[in-house]
Amino acid sequence: MSFDYSIIIPAYNEEAFIEKTLDAVRTAMDAVGFQGELIVVDNASTDRTAAIANEYGATVVFESHRQISRARNAGGRAASGRFLVFLDADTTISPELLEKVLSLLESGEYYGGGVAVRFDRENLPWSVRFFTKFWNGIARRRSLAAGCFVFVRKEAFDAVGGFREDLYAGEEVFFSLALKKWGRKRKLRFEMIETPSISTSSRKIDKGHFSLLGAMLLLGFCPFLLRSRRFCWPWYGKDVRG
Repeated sequence: MSFDYSIIIPAYNEEAFIEKTLDAVRTAMDAVGFQGELIVVDNASTDRTAAIANEYGATVVFESHRQISRARNAGGRAASGRFLVFLDADTTISPELLEKVLSLLESGEYYGGGVAVRFDRENLPWSVRFFTKFWNGIARRRSLAAGCFVFVRKEAFDAVGGFREDLYAGEEVFFSLALKKWGRKRKLRFEMIETPSISTSSRKIDKGHFSLLGAMLLLGFCPFLLRSRRFCWPWYGKDVRG
């Protein structure tokens, strides 16, 4: 069966967050005028992530190698929708945002896009507020989508080969750059949506925002380190095994 769109959620041990995400997704899917499917990629979880996804009627795809890009690609390959929406397991969306994304893609003028990052609480450290504003500005000017929410045509995803599997973080940046090249040749556009916004978890910040920002700056100046899970510890924790 083919669908208008597929929502793909990569997840590793997300039982504490994914139910809220799936609640919001199901509400959004029921409200829009398009036929969609929900895919959760269980990235070798050891908790109830897959069971919760099943309870929400999601198609559960299993990816044994713990790597965000591989999980995203596994979902993208399994998807049968014309349009793909990649959503993190700790991020919620609204019906208005999903409707806007699908209308943009249906118009035939856009190859994909992203959304301005917003966190799920207001009292953030000044450094995080500054970095978030800086990222949203760069993303808008350079047509870069943050990994927590990426939308794209399925044909474009297939054409660029999905997300790079030699990277353990930052894969959405390189994916965006590849898509931009594909879209430019076809005179298609990228859309950075300001409103409606998403709400993504601040849990990584709560664990130590200076160390997180330090790691991101290091990886930004030394992008070859993105090929090592050890240096991408904010996304994988202390467990650097496969």
